[in-house]
Amino acid sequence: MNYPDSVRFLYALGNEVKTAKLGLERIGALLEALGNPQQAYRIVHVAGTNGKGSTCAMIEAGLRAAGYRTGLFTSPHLVEPTERISIAGCPVSADVFAGAFAQVHACAETLLRQERIDLHPTYFESVTAMALVVFREQGVELAVLEVGLGGRLDATNVVMPELCVITPVDFDHEAFLGKSLESIATEKAGILKRGVPAVFAWQRPEVEGVIEARAAELGVPVVRSSEVEIGGVTLHARGSDFEWAGLRVNCPLPGEHQVENARTAIAALKRLGVAPEAVRLGIAQTKWPGRLERVAANPDNILDGAHNPAGARALAAYLDRFYDPSRVWLIYGAMRDKAVEEMAAILFPRARHVIVTAPAQSRALRPETMLELADHDSIKVAADLRAALALAAGAARNDAIFITGSLFLVGEARALLAGAAVDGAV
Repeated sequence: MNYPDSVRFLYALGNEVKTAKLGLERIGALLEALGNPQQAYRIVHVAGTNGKGSTCAMIEAGLRAAGYRTGLFTSPHLVEPTERISIAGCPVSADVFAGAFAQVHACAETLLRQERIDLHPTYFESVTAMALVVFREQGVELAVLEVGLGGRLDATNVVMPELCVITPVDFDHEAFLGKSLESIATEKAGILKRGVPAVFAWQRPEVEGVIEARAAELGVPVVRSSEVEIGGVTLHARGSDFEWAGLRVNCPLPGEHQVENARTAIAALKRLGVAPEAVRLGIAQTKWPGRLERVAANPDNILDGAHNPAGARALAAYLDRFYDPSRVWLIYGAMRDKAVEEMAAILFPRARHVIVTAPAQSRALRPETMLELADHDSIKVAADLRAALALAAGAARNDAIFITGSLFLVGEARALLAGAAVDGAV
């Protein structure tokens, strides 16, 4: 099966959130039939609500700088599914992706015929298995796995990691994970394994109590990001710099929240025995698209997947620090199952012009509905992203156009605007 056919089949399995079937029985049977590829290399397993992708990217880059052959599994993708599986810092090729799909799909069909699984593995289960197979075939030494949804029953939780990491936990996917921070934290803490060391980022008190109690119950040695002593923090529009271990560390991922993510990554890399210079070099080389990513200049076009309230607050803090609201254009689109009214209240007052639109997804919230949820002096409706960008064509050279909300919208924007990408220099 070629790459387009494999992608079509995966998409035919349905939306990976809407059709999620949380549980480990199916993925466990699939991996066992594939020879348990996840046992062929060391693993870092990362859960959390916000920052887990950025933290994964920094950990992987630090391990690569230390000389390891790395694998990185993240979700969702922005443009192509191949982005989810990286080897040594590069997304796998279409041929490698298709080959992994063919192997996993054939195995799933055999298990179905033998009645050893109830249904074909879901989109996310399939791609998780594909990543684990690719890592084995590509000779990965250390793999960094990002949890897809929750933790306890997420398909990635079939692994036995060398290190677990939990980034800040906040509200998101309440329909699956519960409507309280305590219940969400319980799901995230489900990645912890007896005796396996863990790194905890800063957490809200309600969350901290839950994950600390679970760690104590399992005899987990815990390192906290707050134990990483940094100083001399300088924030700028394209990243940050700070002092750590006698080194000046440059983090190229913008936003004050990325400093905490960097501290979490440093704590994880130290626990894995990575030397400080490799940590510094890895963080400096980290790339994480679609998160405060500037893809064009004059005017700035900045993409940010602020898809939940915590992400919206992080974007708002960035806007407050670096941009005059009179120069800000905001193109916003979201999914129906998100806290749109809350996020709009956070973001819309920080822009002079707001354009509401919809990603090209069946779960997208109609932009007309957003008019009922949000109030703004200058708000317009666009049927799709192209129409929204056309409405923003009047932006001055010293303005900034932020395209945000759903990561699906960010992915569409990245596909449209990637040809105009600029480097991170101001």
